[in-house]
Amino acid sequence: MSKSIINKYAFPFLQWFSLMVFFAIAIDYFLHRFQIVLNGSYLGFAGTFVILLSFFYSLRKRKLIESGSPKKLLNLHEYLSWLGSLMLLVHAGIHFNAILPWLATLMLLVTVASGLVGKFLLKKSNENLKQKKQLLIADGMDKEAADKKLFMDSVTVDLMKKWRVAHLPISMLLLIFSIVHIVTIIMFG
Repeated sequence: MSKSIINKYAFPFLQWFSLMVFFAIAIDYFLHRFQIVLNGSYLGFAGTFVILLSFFYSLRKRKLIESGSPKKLLNLHEYLSWLGSLMLLVHAGIHFNAILPWLATLMLLVTVASGLVGKFLLKKSNENLKQKKQLLIADGMDKEAADKKLFMDSVTVDLMKKWRVAHLPISMLLLIFSIVHIVTIIMFG
């Protein structure tokens, strides 16, 4: 019970996010090192396809499709989105040539971060807060004193519950930037 919510759940979130960025840089380095940079361009197609596959969860959640377990589709959504984002980061590379790739890559990173907030922080933090409160009450502390002791953790969890409001519009902005990017590549080659 001595670990705070931030230590217990924020660090795994940062590790997954950092791991994705690290792998993207490492793969990009090796593509450049072995002069197979053109293969990174193809990862844009593959990454987009993998991310599109991850949206079966969203379709199921909104009851546009009936098949599939929502829990399994959510897990699939999380991992496919992470993998597709990794591919797109390698596609973008460490170098940027224009404002649109900068914006699309920034929105990709923000979208992944907002998704990871939901995965790691919100669910686990809420569970942890409930467990801490139950332990304090079981140890003889009254409900009001337990709430007072856990006030900062409660505020943190309440703020994190707002992530869903941001995740969908951020995802939509990523979609818009991606479509504009694809259209401009088709138009200007």
